[in-house]
Amino acid sequence: MTKADVIAEISDKTGIDKAEVTNTLETFFSVVKDSLAEGENIYVRGFGSFINKKRAKKVARNISKNTAMVIDEHFIPSFKPAKVFVEQVKTSDKAKATAE
Repeated sequence: MTKADVIAEISDKTGIDKAEVTNTLETFFSVVKDSLAEGENIYVRGFGSFINKKRAKKVARNISKNTAMVIDEHFIPSFKPAKVFVEQVKTSDKAKATAE
């Protein structure tokens, strides 16, 4: 499902104009990105959490040049789904059909 599909479905279900849904969705994405960039996590009850995960400092190898380099500790954005969300996906018929 693409972003355009999501916008169309929200518009169909709510009756809100696609342009307004697009603006709202883009604003939501912007708020999530800006908040995570500032180090703030976002918690949406029943859906999940947008969090920054800390990656430890490590030594990596460049196989083609046979050299080692140090990658400093850094943060990456991550999404952790809520238990309710995970259970809904686990028990859905579509999830069971794709697993088989």
